Amino acid sequence: MDSFLKLGTRGSPLALAQAHMAAAALEVAHHWLGGRVETVVIKTSGDKVQDRPLAGIGGKALWTKELDAALLKGETDASVHSMKDVETERPAALCLAAMLTRADVRDRLIGADSIEALRQGATVGTSSPRRAAQLLRLRPDLKIVTFRGNLGTRLAKLEAGEVDATLLAAAGLERLGQGHIGVPIPVDVMLPAPGQGAIGIECRSDDHETLSKLTRVSDHQASVAVKAERAYARALGGSCHSPVGAFAEIRDGQVHLRAEILSEDGKARLADEARFKIGDDKAAEALARAMLAKAPESIRRLFSAG
Repeated sequence: MDSFLKLGTRGSPLALAQAHMAAAALEVAHHWLGGRVETVVIKTSGDKVQDRPLAGIGGKALWTKELDAALLKGETDASVHSMKDVETERPAALCLAAMLTRADVRDRLIGADSIEALRQGATVGTSSPRRAAQLLRLRPDLKIVTFRGNLGTRLAKLEAGEVDATLLAAAGLERLGQGHIGVPIPVDVMLPAPGQGAIGIECRSDDHETLSKLTRVSDHQASVAVKAERAYARALGGSCHSPVGAFAEIRDGQVHLRAEILSEDGKARLADEARFKIGDDKAAEALARAMLAKAPESIRRLFSAG
């Protein structure tokens, strides 16, 4: 059966699950037979290197550059992304055309019933500077170690006692059928990464036919919220080394954006929030600049805009 669309995706179990969700949504929206949307697995640098933090070997572009290349060459029609793993500055030749309905944005703690319940000096595995800084702010006694790999690898390391606990995105666990694992951490305790829980679909900016097809599956509220969070993060000028939390919701017809920036050791933290009109990403950018202006040097040095 000939495909109507080719979706590029990474080959990890989670990426494939997300690509299949996007494909199914498109087939339903367009009343296409199953299989009309083809998933094309693209091996990314981020999948090849599993023993080092992303920040030290190229950052979030390690998840996207090969997908971008295949898309720009016309080998695929669109790319499916976990939005928390997509750098905020994207090529002008590409367009974020659709955002699927957003899942649970929270992190889940695996290995203890709560952050408070972790033993004194416990070892927690994470590759996220945000999670590391947030944990150290709450529990300076914890030891943070680099922890990468797919879900099975991380759970095996936890079972083997390499760490006492780890944190994973609730949305990813749910999409892999493991939503029962661990306990959710409220966003009031740990703000998520910008874009966490959201699946985005990109196409070429000049491919108006594909753009039209993709917009049929876009969730307006998810799109507005994620774009606000990404505008905030982009204005900070951060990198994979920069601990940033941001979460936007639409309330009473306005965007309510909560945000925080931290030093790497969690000793310094600045949190603020803003309410603004839907689509007013300039307001999100203004919040970022205002927070950086008030931040101590231990935070400002982590952001190029500071």
